[in-house]
Amino acid sequence: MVELLRTVLCVDDDVDDRDLVCDTIFEIDPHIKVVQAENGIEAIEYLSKAQIKGDLPCLVILDINMPQMGGKETLAAIKEDNELNDLPVVIFSTSNNVIDKHYCNNYGVKFITKPNTILAMRKEIEGLLRHCGDA
Repeated sequence: MVELLRTVLCVDDDVDDRDLVCDTIFEIDPHIKVVQAENGIEAIEYLSKAQIKGDLPCLVILDINMPQMGGKETLAAIKEDNELNDLPVVIFSTSNNVIDKHYCNNYGVKFITKPNTILAMRKEIEGLLRHCGDA
């Protein structure tokens, strides 16, 4: 039996943070493919192509502070698209700003401040991967 590959889109301008998230996901479940984007523009381009192919990710992990197109703008674009608005999105950021948290709450999106230990990071990501089932 062939296992269906699930995809997570990780959007963060910090390559070290992206790599840490990707490595942690691979350790938890090596059957999950992680696609990386450096900003919201790349994320929306990827989602548009995935939408056409009928291959949307099971989860978008989105940083909030990024150049060109930040997390807030990306989140708004996803939630305002009728075909993407049900896509699970989680804001995963170093920000602890109450205004950012309220912004995310308005879209019904969970806001998680990035943990500062590997163990805590793994625990958070395990919780996030529940959106992908079987993880």
